[in-house]
Amino acid sequence: MLRRQVLLFPCCVSVRQWRSTGLHTGSDTESRSVSWHDQAMSTSNTAASAPNAVWAERAGTRQYIGRNSSGAEVRIGMGPGEFSPGELMKIALATCNTLSADHRLAKALGEGFEATVGCSTVKNDAEERYESFQVEIVTDLSSLDADQRELLNQRVASAVDRHCTVGHTIEHGASYTTTIVDPNED
Repeated sequence: MLRRQVLLFPCCVSVRQWRSTGLHTGSDTESRSVSWHDQAMSTSNTAASAPNAVWAERAGTRQYIGRNSSGAEVRIGMGPGEFSPGELMKIALATCNTLSADHRLAKALGEGFEATVGCSTVKNDAEERYESFQVEIVTDLSSLDADQRELLNQRVASAVDRHCTVGHTIEHGASYTTTIVDPNED
């Protein structure tokens, strides 16, 4: 039986280490397809190629730079100009709602409609978790009558219910694990 260390966040190893695994060629004696979770990449912009990979690199005390495979960056921390992890969670839920329903909003309000979406929470400080989220989409509805507004609300809710992965995850919960991995060990 072949034993392989699987890196959940493979962006944390160097290209040299990735090539030494043989995963970059797709070779595998277990003859299974290799998912992006099993493929390693470096943290350089050119090597970040896994389609849905996200990672954060430490930039200082309680400061990280979040990155994705398409080259986007966000500052994460507790200081000025940085998003806290909780704020990222809220903005993820808010924008997942609007991205899921964007086509419905555009059809009712026109392609060039303007909108702002926000998310607030009720936090349980004793348990260090959020108890509830409230998403609010703010946009000009003056061109719609009461029936059209109600229909838009229904269609937006339906689109969000069908397509918002972040919302589904919060509603149903998701387990997670944390592992410390030394990229220099096999």
